[in-house]
Amino acid sequence: MSNNYEGVLERVLKRIKPSSKEKKRLEGLSKKTLKLANKEAKKFNAKAIIAGSLTRGTWLPDKNEFDIFIIFPKTLSEKRLEQLGLKLGKSIIKKLKGEWRIEYAQHPYVRGKVNNTQIDIVPCYKVKSGEKIKSAVDRTPFHVEYLNKNLPKKLSKDVRLLKQLCKGNKIYGADAKTEGFSGYVCELLIIKYKSFINVLKNAVKWKPGEVIDIEKYYNKKDYSKLRKEFKRQILILIDPTDKNRNAAAAISATSFYTLKKMANIFLTKPSDKLFFEEKYEPLKEEELITLQMKRRTELLLVEFKPPKVVPDILWPQLRRFADRLEGILKENEFEVLRKDVYTNEKDLAVVLLEMQISKLPTVDKRIGPLVFDLDDSERFLKKYKTIATVGPYIENNYWCVEVKRKFVNAKGKILDSLKEKAKTLRDKGIPKYIAMEVAKKFDMVSETDKIMELIKKDENFGVFLKKHFKKVSLI
Repeated sequence: MSNNYEGVLERVLKRIKPSSKEKKRLEGLSKKTLKLANKEAKKFNAKAIIAGSLTRGTWLPDKNEFDIFIIFPKTLSEKRLEQLGLKLGKSIIKKLKGEWRIEYAQHPYVRGKVNNTQIDIVPCYKVKSGEKIKSAVDRTPFHVEYLNKNLPKKLSKDVRLLKQLCKGNKIYGADAKTEGFSGYVCELLIIKYKSFINVLKNAVKWKPGEVIDIEKYYNKKDYSKLRKEFKRQILILIDPTDKNRNAAAAISATSFYTLKKMANIFLTKPSDKLFFEEKYEPLKEEELITLQMKRRTELLLVEFKPPKVVPDILWPQLRRFADRLEGILKENEFEVLRKDVYTNEKDLAVVLLEMQISKLPTVDKRIGPLVFDLDDSERFLKKYKTIATVGPYIENNYWCVEVKRKFVNAKGKILDSLKEKAKTLRDKGIPKYIAMEVAKKFDMVSETDKIMELIKKDENFGVFLKKHFKKVSLI
């Protein structure tokens, strides 16, 4: 480790390393939970393991949580697996005097709260290899086994540093909201490059479609085929436990280039600040007015209540909704400069459309066929004979008419498009769960005072809006 970095990294490690008291408490609770889980699991020929970063000492201090995976025989039916998983999960949390609720991923599972610690108890199948899984969670025991075997304890601090760098720049997590680097990916990168600094030195050289194959399952001549197989996946990190899986599939282009940028900055000018999130104040009214006057754009916000679905369903549907709204506007000659989505996952969801062209003339020119195309000309003239406000007339041997435009502003078009029943909205390409909520109620917000009301309702929305205008360079 270079002397240029040592001081900075030591200071960061002091801030992100859990205290001995915290470590002792969490490890004690995890051992107690594991013992209890194995006692319960044994009744059904199953076995429990601790999954996640706790056993490897790579967890961050605010990650006050751990997972228990209960591995059932693969002969069990899926329905029975779910029933037993929930039964055991509830029983374990109750015996720990905690509170539980049911969460949903590929299978339902129990999430417990014990002494302010989150414990997820997840059922999975016992399979022979990561390539023969019956559900996505079945590969977790293979990840645990691989990392325990291949990640030396001395590299725990390097993993923590990489996780914190990602966390401080909001690219830590493979969930649908973040689309970033999972803990597993961070640990694999440290295994591959042997240190935090080496990860950064290599990251600055990464190109889109970069292939990392720790176990050397493939020859370099096969990389072009891999890029076709994992099309549009910006980083291809072959899962050591399943050569057919890209462990980095969740990483977006933005997250990829954010890490490259942070790596370059740190290697050039090391600083503690790069590891910790910059704090933003919510956007103030005078700032909003100044920004809109400067940019000469119009903000259109579609506000509604988020559907009660898991975040990994909610966020992709929100993004697809934003894409569809942009498409509807473009079909009607309105232009979106930039779009974004926000939700607090409780009572507020917003699609933000910053309009480049939000108003159009009342008149619309339609150019028809050449006058020499007799059949097409006849159809064109018949269609516009009664609805044209000007014409038909001829320009450069083409028939032309001018008609009254139905929608002269983008807001009116969105209002018209969304005031439908859920089925009609789905037929228009609006995602299912979003369509159900929008059909019940939605609001179009564009006035400054109403935008400020939303910020008062949810300050995090005000922070989101500030970040929208303060788009940072990725190079």
